[in-house]
Formats: sequence, structure tokens, C-alpha cells
Amino acid sequence: MRTPFDDSERRVWAGSAAAYEAGFGRLCAHTVPWLLDAAGVREGTRALDVGTGAGSVAAAAGARGARVTAVDAEPDMARRTRDAVPDARVQIAALPQLPFRDGRFDATLGNFVLNHVGRPRAALAELRRVTRPGGRIAVTIWAAPPAPGQALLGRAVRAAGVQRPTHLPALAPEDDFPRTADGLTGLLRGAGLVRAGCRPLAWDHRTTPEEWWHCPAAGVATIGRIVTSRGPAATERIRRHFTALAAELTDSDGTLVLPHAALLAYGEVPGGDTEAGGGAPPGAHRGGYEAR
Repeated sequence: MRTPFDDSERRVWAGSAAAYEAGFGRLCAHTVPWLLDAAGVREGTRALDVGTGAGSVAAAAGARGARVTAVDAEPDMARRTRDAVPDARVQIAALPQLPFRDGRFDATLGNFVLNHVGRPRAALAELRRVTRPGGRIAVTIWAAPPAPGQALLGRAVRAAGVQRPTHLPALAPEDDFPRTADGLTGLLRGAGLVRAGCRPLAWDHRTTPEEWWHCPAAGVATIGRIVTSRGPAATERIRRHFTALAAELTDSDGTLVLPHAALLAYGEVPGGDTEAGGGAPPGAHRGGYEAR
């Protein structure tokens, strides 16, 4: 059953694939190697990429020799991934109801997907259902409180005096969970996963003020809908505040350096050979979890 939050997310992301890929998509791609390591993705792994977006997870899993299936609720995103990753099987589907039989996959991946579902617990239960016994699940979410780079656009909105529109509902309190390592690990354990753990990720996303402003100005994601919700004059007011605040994070060469922080959680479905599927242990990529 879809919630008002789910319906809002469908509207927020409709037709946004191109703008997303050029901005926020590059940001979200930073976590992909860590995510694949945590799920043990390697040659021959039957991998499911849920909420594929611009297809960065699907492409990286395919490059490792995995047999990739990818889904997204937004047809524009699914088309883009289908074009970018022709060897992947790409379908339109959304959590918490996926069109796959029980235990279909060795590894199931959700890169910043739980941020966008109305019932995170039901979503994780569905990820467990489609993952075989002994298979691995790995997910990422943004950490709270947000890192300075992640908070930049929100600071500009607040400085401009713009409020979140009432037609953009927040997650219902009974469905929310602490965006902390303990909170996310507890969510996985509550879904029945074993050997569950969570690691913080931190990196600097390097872009330009112009590129970073493009996504919200195009109405991409919830922040984009807030930025554009009050008309051109309010959007321009937010832009002026954004420009001033971005100067705090801009290098002398004009590069905007945005510190970001996320959480990577992983666990296994009980039963079966827990070593099946192999792969590197969590944290093997780049020698750790912090890339600055």
C-alpha cells in the first residue's frame, strides 16, 4: 500500500533523470564501490539494483561480471539505465512490492533508496524476500545530522525564508527511524538479517556552484521542489543566498568542495551457505571507508 510520502516521491522524481544524472547522480555514485563490496558482488553474482536512478550501481556491478537486474519506480530513470547498461535487465518497479520470486538474487543493493520510500521496514522486508538464504543485502542512506556539503542547499532555503510546501509530506513518524549507525543497523536486524553492521562513509564531492545549483533550479528531488515552489522571485532569492554560502566551500580555483556523510549498512539472509557469493569483506574497497 502506497503512502502519501510515496505518492509525493513519484511526483518529485517524474521526468528528472537527465538533470539528476548531471548533478545529484554524480554525488550518489561515490558510494557505489563500497556498496558492492559490502554485498559481495563479483563475477556471476545475481545482483538486484533497487532504485537504479542513473544506473551507476548497475553499471559497476556489471563491470565486475555480475548478472544484473535493475528496477526503478520512475520510467525516465529506467529508460536511462536501460540505455546506459544494455546488459542489465531493467524493469519499472517500486518498493515494497517487487515482481520477483522469493530468493531470486544473491545480492540486493539499495543506494540511497530507503530515503525515498514511505515504509522503510516493509521495503527491507521485501529486499529480504527476494534475496536467497545466505545472500547479502547492502543499503546506503544519508546520515543525520547532515554534513556541511549536504546542508548547503537547505541553509540557502532557510536564509531566504522559504518553507517546505504542505503538498510535500514528510515521512510519517511511525515509519521513520534514527538516521544513525545504530538506527540503520536496528532496521536491518528488525527485518531478520543476520551479521548486520553499519559503517559511516565520508567524502568530498567536487563540483562547481553552477553545476550544484542546476539540480534544485530544475526542480529535482524534494529540495528542488522546495526551491521552485514559491515562484521565480523566491527561487532567485534562494539562489543569491546559495551563492553567498557556497563561497565558504569554494576553493581558489572555483571548485565547490562539498563534504558529505552517509551510512552503509549490510546483512545476510539467514540460512544457506553464508559464504556463497564470495566477494570482498565490507571495507575492502580503497582500504577503508573514508575518501577525502
